[in-house]
Amino acid sequence: MFDVIVRGGWMLDGTGAAAYRADVAVTGGRIAALGQLDLAEAEHSIDAAGRYVTPGFIDAHVHGDALVRDPAVQLAALRQGITTFVLGQDGLSFAPASPGTLRYVARYFDAVNGPPAGLGDGPIGVAALLAGYTDSTALNTAYLAPHGTIRYEVLGPAQRPADAAELARMRRLVERALDEGAVGVSTGLEYSPGRYANAAELAELCRPVAARGLPYVTHMRGYEADAPTGIAEVREIARDSGVAVHVSHYHGPAAKLIGLVDDVRGEGIDLTFDSYPYLRGSTILAMVTLPDWLPTADVEHAVEQLADPGVQRRLDTDWFAHRAEVWPRITLSYVPSDKWRWAEGQPLVAVAEQAGLTPAATCLELLRATELRAGCVFGQPPTNSEESVRALLKHPAQMGSSDGIYVGSHPHPRGWGAFARVLARHVRELGDLSWPDAVVHLAANPARRFGFAGRGQLRVGYHADLAVIDPDRVRDAASYEDPRRPAVGVDDVLVNGRPVLAGGELTGALAGVPLRSPR
Repeated sequence: MFDVIVRGGWMLDGTGAAAYRADVAVTGGRIAALGQLDLAEAEHSIDAAGRYVTPGFIDAHVHGDALVRDPAVQLAALRQGITTFVLGQDGLSFAPASPGTLRYVARYFDAVNGPPAGLGDGPIGVAALLAGYTDSTALNTAYLAPHGTIRYEVLGPAQRPADAAELARMRRLVERALDEGAVGVSTGLEYSPGRYANAAELAELCRPVAARGLPYVTHMRGYEADAPTGIAEVREIARDSGVAVHVSHYHGPAAKLIGLVDDVRGEGIDLTFDSYPYLRGSTILAMVTLPDWLPTADVEHAVEQLADPGVQRRLDTDWFAHRAEVWPRITLSYVPSDKWRWAEGQPLVAVAEQAGLTPAATCLELLRATELRAGCVFGQPPTNSEESVRALLKHPAQMGSSDGIYVGSHPHPRGWGAFARVLARHVRELGDLSWPDAVVHLAANPARRFGFAGRGQLRVGYHADLAVIDPDRVRDAASYEDPRRPAVGVDDVLVNGRPVLAGGELTGALAGVPLRSPR
């Protein structure tokens, strides 16, 4: 007698091997048997005839830190076959943090991670944060120690590299975070305060990460045309520390980007990356519209400066005058202001026209009114293309991610559709990946990268994170106009052996667990 048997499906086991027909039996949260189990009995049976059975997919870069407990977010993930979120991305999240640091991160990254509900006022450590993900969500969670949060904890908003004493304190915080279960460290080198770190600081903080065989995960200091700069710093950090490196949401002209990756890997550096199948991104409005010289790590000071006529003149003359091509690419996704909330979902230029202002003036009004908390969806530069997206998806170092943001009335649709879009468009329609290879990219590769032992493949003894996928029906339904529509074609999902999605609906089982580093 087994707990669950998934009967009659075609196994895509995560090794890249061709599909084969089998039954999967689950007991005690693990795969107990694979094969023809016609005579076996189970408390619960799932008919998978005509469908693929895969290991649960792992979202290698997603911003569900505050909202993974939201049933709507769980549904958005599970309807794509995603069973695990890797959180703590871009160097900014909720732990380890004192009350002051928690206030800063919650405010500055509100449009990305959402409010830190249930965490109180701090302080909070990684162990406590992970404990909060226990018995509270249908998804597994893993957490990267966020460099920006740790840096703010030690240096506050300082716009300089750390000195020796500060660096020692930061390293101790990284080591404690790893001791408490973090599966690596992340940076956001285009965000505050991470942008103020240099390569030497980052290499020092990566040494304890390397010693445990865990990855350094980075939103680099430059993408698209600036990708060579970002990769050069990645190479320097890896050489100095010996750490394995993972580049977040890699995008840009594939002819150049693939060569950069292959050159680094050719040196023996263990470098991987994730990417998602869209030509628009999403982030905080301040990052794509304000220059580095504004002190955005000190939110109050930055907001005051935005109201200063002298600063406004400098922005108009030295910055906005050269940014005209940016404004048409911005759509507002999140505007937490009673005066401006009507602008959510609208292009910035349309909002400016309705307000009787220039796009630059409208942007400043929005940033002041929201205290830098506004979020946006933005079109990537023309150096990115559909052909580049397709080429990056096929690279052996690639793995799937959504970069999902679940905040605001008009978020980017990628959180609801990225994985389903890969399967529908890039596997079924375009043939960029075979079905077996797609499962390697969406499950096995990230399991290896983050050290998730016993996950990412279908093997006896492995944890029973399973998705049952209709290869003819699976597709993304979310669009930029209607971004919160769940995907279709994945109706049954198990997490740790328990059905969490049945008939396309949540079962209510909160079967997810934090995946802590064993090292």
